[in-house]
Amino acid sequence: MPRSVVLGMDDLERKVGWVAAAVAVALAAIIAPHLLHNTIVTHHTARTATGCPANYHLVKGTCTWNEVTHPLDWLPQFLEILILAGVIALFTARRRRAFVAGSALLLGLALGTAGFPFILVGGWYIVRAFRLQKYGDATFVGSSRRAREAADARRATRRSQRGSKGPVSPSRPAAPSASKRYTPKKPSRRK
Repeated sequence: MPRSVVLGMDDLERKVGWVAAAVAVALAAIIAPHLLHNTIVTHHTARTATGCPANYHLVKGTCTWNEVTHPLDWLPQFLEILILAGVIALFTARRRRAFVAGSALLLGLALGTAGFPFILVGGWYIVRAFRLQKYGDATFVGSSRRAREAADARRATRRSQRGSKGPVSPSRPAAPSASKRYTPKKPSRRK
């Protein structure tokens, strides 16, 4: 396969890229209200035998802590999501599979557990590029069919080689020749 085909994107991959960019923009929109004013984030933890940890208060049998976050606390994550969404959209428009895969993986790692779908999308792009490069077809069905055809061709070649030479016995490689620098052990002296 030519390099341009392996690094390019087909229509299905472009659709997935556009959806990934849209989901990333939606995540940025979810964070956007936190940029406008202070936000109260409530942390919960289990009650220990000695009571609640420092800064926590007992509320209905659960230790809770209300943390006030400043808008600047949310700004780096918001910008990161927005920039990577733009990068995914830009390279989807340019049909650049490697950059979309890398951006999706980076966004997935940056988001933590919420970014798992982006990690799957980035991995999917990489697997499709590998299949396209190795088998000439990015689909699972097409690459499997081509792999089976190649295996059948190798088996047929081996069978024809065996048939022309007669029965093939497992041969061992020749033993290495003796070294001229070898010093034999001295016989032990008996007393």
